[in-house]
Amino acid sequence: MRTSGSPTVQTLTVFAVVFSLQSLVGLVAPTVAIGLFALAPPLTTHPWTLPLSVYAHASVPHLLSNSVALLFVGMLVERVTTTLRFHAFFASVGMAAGVSQVLLGDLFGPPTAVLGASGAVFGLFGYLLAGNLVTDAVLGRVELSPGVQVALVAAFALAVTATTAAPGVALIAHFTGLALGLVAGRLHILRVETQGTNNRRPV
Repeated sequence: MRTSGSPTVQTLTVFAVVFSLQSLVGLVAPTVAIGLFALAPPLTTHPWTLPLSVYAHASVPHLLSNSVALLFVGMLVERVTTTLRFHAFFASVGMAAGVSQVLLGDLFGPPTAVLGASGAVFGLFGYLLAGNLVTDAVLGRVELSPGVQVALVAAFALAVTATTAAPGVALIAHFTGLALGLVAGRLHILRVETQGTNNRRPV
């Protein structure tokens, strides 16, 4: 396990820095802190919250749960990719998950603000599940049409997302992140083939 230059450790550091800033702002003006860090409709009002909300968290337990999950999956995924690709994937999936929650969440209730890295972490988890050697071997023996593959991804993502259901949980963001991660894993978009990774590829 590498820590020097680890994109997972770098991301955890960003978590800590952003949460510290949230806490400081929150002590002075709690309502201002929400507007500065949380992604909320309309999306064009505070555009900086699109990336910032991925690294912000609502509470210490929220921060710790996402950090532990990221530490587990991030250390595995980062072994087969570059630091730049890892961060680009994490941020893009996290933003897509947040946007989907904001845009589609009002179909199931009043519009709400969203923040946290769970969508991005679910993306890494999906990548880990779909892009590993065991999955490659199993699915390599089965011929499935593109439509069936999409249906399976959606069904699996929906089933896993349902297990995280709880009041206040951004289920749409979880579903989006996991689905994107599953697709990315099957396409191996993070994999970098080098002599060092050819013989040890967890994903």
